[in-house]
Amino acid sequence: MTLTLPIDDVLPQICAALARDGRAVLVAPPGAGKTTRVPLALMDRIAGRILMLEPRRLAARAAAERLAQSLGEAPGGRVGYRMRGESVPGSRIEVVTEGILTRMIQSDPGLEGVGCVIFDEFHERSLNADLGLALVWEARGALREDLAVLVMSATLDAGPVAALLDDAPVIRSEGRAFPVETRWLDRPLPPGGRLAVDAARLIRQAEAETRATGGTILAFLPGEGEIRRVAAMLEGTGCEVLPLYGALDARAQRAALSPPGDLRRIVLATAIAETSLTIPAVRVVVDAGRARRARFDPGSGMSRLVTERVSRAEAEQRRGRAGRVAPGLCYRLWARAEEGALPAFAPPEIAVADLTGLALELAAWGAGAGDLAFLTPPPEAALAEARALLADLGALDGSGRITAHGQALARLPLHPRLAHMLAVAGPQAADLAALLSDRDPLRGAGADLELRLQALRDPNARGPWEANRQGLERIRAEARRLRRLIASRDGGGDAVPPAPPLTPRLGGDPLSPGGMASLAYPDRIGLRRRGDAPRHVLSGGKGACLDAGDALAAERLIVALDLDGDQREARIRLAARLEEAELRAIHGDRIELRQLCLWSRRDARILARRQEVLGALVLADAPWPDAPPEAMARAALEGLRLDGLPWAAQAARLRARIALVPDLGPVDDAALLQDGDWLLPWLGRVRSLSDLRALDLTEALKARIGWDGQARLDRTAPAHFTTPLGRRVPIDYGGEEPSVELRLQELFGVTRHPVVGGRPLRFVLLSPGGKPVQVTMDLPGFWASSYADVRKDMRGRYPRHPWPEDPTEADPTTRAKPRGT
Repeated sequence: MTLTLPIDDVLPQICAALARDGRAVLVAPPGAGKTTRVPLALMDRIAGRILMLEPRRLAARAAAERLAQSLGEAPGGRVGYRMRGESVPGSRIEVVTEGILTRMIQSDPGLEGVGCVIFDEFHERSLNADLGLALVWEARGALREDLAVLVMSATLDAGPVAALLDDAPVIRSEGRAFPVETRWLDRPLPPGGRLAVDAARLIRQAEAETRATGGTILAFLPGEGEIRRVAAMLEGTGCEVLPLYGALDARAQRAALSPPGDLRRIVLATAIAETSLTIPAVRVVVDAGRARRARFDPGSGMSRLVTERVSRAEAEQRRGRAGRVAPGLCYRLWARAEEGALPAFAPPEIAVADLTGLALELAAWGAGAGDLAFLTPPPEAALAEARALLADLGALDGSGRITAHGQALARLPLHPRLAHMLAVAGPQAADLAALLSDRDPLRGAGADLELRLQALRDPNARGPWEANRQGLERIRAEARRLRRLIASRDGGGDAVPPAPPLTPRLGGDPLSPGGMASLAYPDRIGLRRRGDAPRHVLSGGKGACLDAGDALAAERLIVALDLDGDQREARIRLAARLEEAELRAIHGDRIELRQLCLWSRRDARILARRQEVLGALVLADAPWPDAPPEAMARAALEGLRLDGLPWAAQAARLRARIALVPDLGPVDDAALLQDGDWLLPWLGRVRSLSDLRALDLTEALKARIGWDGQARLDRTAPAHFTTPLGRRVPIDYGGEEPSVELRLQELFGVTRHPVVGGRPLRFVLLSPGGKPVQVTMDLPGFWASSYADVRKDMRGRYPRHPWPEDPTEADPTTRAKPRGT
């Protein structure tokens, strides 16, 4: 007898919509049966094979096995599955991981023989699902109008997806769920706690409080590390504790999905168990409230895994797992008051992930991101960073079009970095490619890549890796597959064409691990900084550091393979040593000879150097004794821009005069330094900061305004005032008005106030002792008024100097009267 599931009620609507419109969006909650019933319902109504996409390998295998079981078969008959490194053919239904669809449609844009593509669990918004839907939708419009497209989701705002698919019909299944009681912590956990300890305590509490009702406990934890630690803490509970995560081997995964035995079962799972898997007899959910996601920083070009709070949608999906078979309980590792701070939905992967693979696929498809129907357009900054890396790897040409090498990389089942390494280095790089595409099997055992390769190549060796033999065996299997793939290419197979000779092969010698790694990460070759601390500058321009006691801490050159993503200075978690001779042999065509003159603010002088550089790395640095004078002068100009122009008194007066003649141009520091070429002829002998500060700008300013400008300047703002005695007194233009200081007696007989450029001079009149006695801009008015008081005061103090009653009739003088007169 077949169990009735909620999805059965809408199966006729789904079939009718696809027959009528060729497209539909199905929204059904977890447990409604969409994964196991919809493909079977369509099998006799769709001409051609049905492809169903699952976001994870575990889900794809489990779905295929359950579909085949429903037909009374084993996978390999009418139902099959395909994922990286594992394939069981199926004649009518094929369950594939999302990346497989991309490879299929790139090889065969018409998807010949396929009648329907189902995107299951689309609400997870993986990058490959978004890309797959965009490619399928374009192929349907251009080549295959008969191709049916069905998007299925547990929790999704169906409107935007339906609009993307030309207003596809939306079908909803209400599902069937038992009530679930939610229990929160009494108060928020204190910051800085240990998640595994707190989660294990809550699981023990849940097990004790629900022992009478029984049922499997499903606990959600962010990753494999937390699962291992919590499992160790749950020993002695009397329960069967089973892990469930993507990297687990298939036998252990099936054990967690099988019906429980006599012992009560606790399944410790990552987010993989939120929707697409059926775990029998779950009555209790414990949610640690965390999820692990990849985040990409386009500024640094680095991706990192971060542990974040779950979204409200994810928390609700996890909670729902407790109510599929009976009323259930959900324990949450947070206080109820914290619920409102959770984000509504997790961000789509396309908005936060490394887009290098996406950029390569778009180039292989021959389209830009704006040409395809993406539910969320990829961020332009991250996409630009990805294209720059692909160009660096030789996958894109100068116009952004895919090269033959790029086509080869797109056909390899690896990140483009690792695909480039494998394509260029050949089978010798298979171990390293497999290792770098998986989790670090020796996390916490130091950064040295050699330690991992030693464990990988010698199964009988003993060391810190023994606790993760299962992970190492998985990596070995992937390495064997990659070796076969590349060996078939080199032996004449046509799956992956040979790579172009991008690097020399060191005279036929094999590349070191560091040399191979530098092919994949040309932007993360690290050169040790001077000093005691193990800090490196990376060829891409960022800084990175090793732990002080690490085995690689003293290495001059390394390749940083895994970093924590810190924007200021990333910590290196995995690296390989690199010899300079090998670096030059591999990347010699990228090493540039740079001759530079620059102003060193630290040294307060010009540095003239010859350097060999690779990106941001200075591999060799020597003095450049015969640097051309113009380069030296320009370096000095940069010093002026940093330190400011030196305004000695004479140059300052000249600048003030020029400022009074508008057509001679602005003379503020910013304007003078913006285009500083006028200064270059006077900077040829400058070498240091003291030389700069001793610089006299007078002649340079004169040359800047030219002979005609100097003539206009002398007419409009003369440098001197000529007294009645013929003496030239400098005019000070530094104040609001042009000003002159001179002895009062030298202006006797002047009855008209002198002007400069149409402006009255400001006279500072001095006593015979050189002290100011009056300031005036109206000399005739001074003679007629204030002079009498000045004369009265000054006669007794300076009796030997003339103080006539009428200064306008007296002769100017600078002399004292003869003694006795």
